[in-house]
Formats: sequence, structure tokens, C-alpha cells
Amino acid sequence: MILNGKGEDRKKMRKGKRILALVMAAAFAGLTACGGDTSAPTAAPEKTEPVMKALENGEVALVKSEGANPIVGNSDTGEYIYGGDPSVLVDGDTVYLYTGHDLSTDDEVSRAVYNIPEYLCYSTKDMVNWKPEGTVMKVSTDEVDWVTGSTTAWASQVVKYKDRYYLYYCSWDRTAEGKQSIGVAIADSPTGPFKDAGQPVVQGTVTEPQNSNWDDIDPTVWVDTDEAGEEHRYLAWGNSKYYVCELNEDMISVKDQDGDGKITAAMTPDPGDILNHQTGLNSFTEAPWIYRRKDKDGKYYGKYYLFYAYGWRERMAYATTDDLMKGSWKFGSILMMPTATSNTNHMAVFDFKGKTYFVYHNGSLPRGNGYRRSACITELKFDEKGDISVLPETAAGLNGTVMRINGPENKPLSHENYMNSGADTEYPYQDVPVGIGISSEEEDAEWVFIKGKADPAKEAYVSIQAENKPGLFLTAEKDGSVTLAQDVDAAKKTAKKQTFRTVKGLGDEKGVSFESVSQSGLYLAIKDQKLCLTDGSDKKNATFYIERKEKQ
Repeated sequence: MILNGKGEDRKKMRKGKRILALVMAAAFAGLTACGGDTSAPTAAPEKTEPVMKALENGEVALVKSEGANPIVGNSDTGEYIYGGDPSVLVDGDTVYLYTGHDLSTDDEVSRAVYNIPEYLCYSTKDMVNWKPEGTVMKVSTDEVDWVTGSTTAWASQVVKYKDRYYLYYCSWDRTAEGKQSIGVAIADSPTGPFKDAGQPVVQGTVTEPQNSNWDDIDPTVWVDTDEAGEEHRYLAWGNSKYYVCELNEDMISVKDQDGDGKITAAMTPDPGDILNHQTGLNSFTEAPWIYRRKDKDGKYYGKYYLFYAYGWRERMAYATTDDLMKGSWKFGSILMMPTATSNTNHMAVFDFKGKTYFVYHNGSLPRGNGYRRSACITELKFDEKGDISVLPETAAGLNGTVMRINGPENKPLSHENYMNSGADTEYPYQDVPVGIGISSEEEDAEWVFIKGKADPAKEAYVSIQAENKPGLFLTAEKDGSVTLAQDVDAAKKTAKKQTFRTVKGLGDEKGVSFESVSQSGLYLAIKDQKLCLTDGSDKKNATFYIERKEKQ
């Protein structure tokens, strides 16, 4: 299935790109032939407010986004730390973020192999600064008796119960016919070390029949007390099938609901200790996460929310119920479309200091993809009915700065409007058209400036990322074309193509011009509504005006 913005056919986009390439090839013989209007430059638009400071030698420094997505794993040295399937624990005044540690090589990525040997932890008290807490648990045959290898630390969640911490996870189980099973490890601290309980909480052989050997993955845990004062400890999980059960007070065993001495699985409404309960969970794929709202006094109230991965490539969706074990699900809506850089997604929803947050993953770091992922965050809001609006990806995250880049006649620079495809063959995005008037959607004209990837220490260097397509940057090619593209290799060559030196506007010192770092002496400019490289002789069309987009 291919998803297209505003009903546009993806083939049309491809055709447009081919036409643009031909135009650019003709226009850039010699790399200086992008002429355009050479009339006198115009003054800076009155409504814009440049966010830059003057440096020496005609250079300027633009305001760079700080505290943007991804929230962890970034590096100015190129030594990125990848980690997906984020989960969150709020413990007092601290938020703990847990991820698997993605170490898949290029060869493993080509074979669709996850290499995840351990769980990492990060902490914050202000939602801005994230402190690395290191490895909290390794999943290997040396550490866990029942697992088959050392590369399958798949999705996890940590919960606190009676002053101890429980890490629920999944891995391949040699004691369950090689299927995936749900395990649990215990620690006295949220940062570990976590030690496995000795055997799985739920084995893959218990939940037969299965659609695959990995039906039993992605655990989520929820503890609360009902109106009668009875405490319930819920464990849910699943891939293609959604399972839920209650845990005993020991937190490491399934509650025997009928007291027959056996743990059995059944389809709702049939009696069973583990229930396959997913009517209403439209297109349930995996990654369930249980959540419930709190009132002003910190007490849980209202319906239960289940967030989950929907279809393929994975979208994010939610449903609600009044009873996690036996209640019917009511589908809410799709919350997030497939990311621009990862085939999977996985979320955690949590409350902290009066706000609700939605953590997810994508592949937006250099070399990132569905096997080298990164944790990102956005705020989640409910309307008066408890419904949730669509959550677009955001490069700026909670604290980053979003900019508009205005070209000639105060027209904003934007990328082509499109919805991330559901077809794996469409990735990675490498040639999305960029220009003036190329999209009428406001979000397509929003940009995030970061330190120049070619040399983060240089103030006058900048890399420019699409706010709503994290991981895709303005990229200058040898033929003079400039498109939006993903950094798939983290190579020095790519970093230079995605870095620009900022100088006083060639046509107006109140503006700014962008010189290509990979092709010195050539500047970003507008020609026939499209963004390209020129020698800068057309000063008006090589001058841009930057304004900060105020947060709503």
C-alpha cells in the first residue's frame, strides 16, 4: 500500500523528479549556468526577523536548534549510539528512558537482522538534558539461562513495584521450541543491573496456536487499583496477536484465574488465564503500550488506552476499553504515519510534571534505518472527550527551534508535499524536490537548523533538516540540483553535501546566503521556483531571510 498526500500519485512525484534532473543537468553544464532574474536585490521583507549574528570575513551564524530530536544518541564526532523500542519509567522527579542497543552492521541490515545485545538507560529531570546511565542488562547465554543467543534484546518495559524494579523483555527461548518468550529481570535500582528471574514469565508454547515464532514479543505492564480497592497487575504483549493476563504479586508469574493449577490461553470471551483479546484493535501489528490518565490528585480515572503499531510500514494507533481483561476495544484513530526513516515504530506514553508525552523511534540519525533507530519525543494532548489528534513526526521535538526560510518576494522555501509511503521499495528518500511554491502546506515550509555536519565546531556551518521529515536534509548534488535526502551512510562526503557555509546575503546584508561546503563558490538559489546551486551572480535569488516560527 502506498500512501500519498492529498491523493497525489507517487509516480507523479517520480516523474517530476526526472524532469527536474533533466532541467538541472541542462542548466548546470559547468555548474554556473543557473541564471534567473539579475535585477537589483530587494530589501528584507518587513515581517521577517533574521535570527543571526555577524562573524568575521562576512560570515554569519544562524541560530541552531538545541534539545531537538533524537533526544539521545547524537554525536559531533560521528560516533552515534543507536537504540530503538523506547520505554519509559517515571520514578519520583526523574524520567528513565530505556532502549535496546542497535548494533546491526550494513550486512545485517541488508539481511533484515536485528543485532541488539543489551538494554541502555538514560535519565532526565527536566525533559531537556538526558544523562546516559549505561547498560542496565545484557541478554546473552552467559546472563540468561533460557535464551538462545546474544543479539535479541528486543522491546522491553521497566516498572516499579514495592521498591523493586522489574524489566520485562522478550528474546528467543531455547526451552520453548525456539520461539520468542516473555522474560523478566529484577533490580534494586532503575539503572540496574537487572538479573533475570530464572525462567520466562510466558513461554511461546503456552500461547499456541501462533501466526509465527515471534508472536510473544513487546511486553507492556500496568498496575492500578479498581474501585473495590483490589490491585491488578496487568501484562500485555504480542505481534499479530494481542495477549493480556494478570500477574501474581511476585510480578514474575501469571495469575491462575480459575485455580486449576495450569496456565492456559484462550480467545475472549472463553475462560483462560491468558486472553487473546483484540476485537476492535484494527490492524494490530505489535508494540502495545497500556496507559491511563490521571486526575489533578494523581489518581487514575476513566478508560484504558492501548497504543500500538498499526499495519506495515508501521503507523501508530490507539484504542480504548473499560476493562483490560474482558472489555471490548473501541478503535480511536491512527496517530502517526510511517516515519520517513524506519520501517517499524514503538512508543511509550507517560505523564511528567503535568504534561503527557509520546516517545517513539525512527532512523533519523546518520546511517539510521529500521535496524539502527533513535528515540524521539513529542507532547501528546487529549481533547475534552479524551480523544487524541494526529502526532506528526518532529525534528524539533520539545525544545528545538523551527525556522522558515523565505526567498524572493518573501515566499517560503518548502519541500514537496507527500505522505511517507507504506511500500519498503520507496525508501530511503533521496530526491524530494525543494523550492518556492512547491507546496501549499505550512508544515512543508518548516525547517530545523543544526550544527554543520561537515564540521560542527564552525559557527558559520549549518545543516538544514525538514521539521516534518526528520532525518532528511537539504543536499547539494554535483549536477547542481538540491533536494531533500536522507544521510544513509554518515560518510564525510555526504556530510559535506548536507552542510552550507552561511554568509551575509549576497543581495542584501539583512539576509543570508548559503555556500555549498562540498562545492565551494556555489550558493543555494531559486531558479524557476526550484532550489539549486549557482555561482551567486543572481544575488537576489541567492539571498534568503530567516524567521523563527513561534510555538503554538
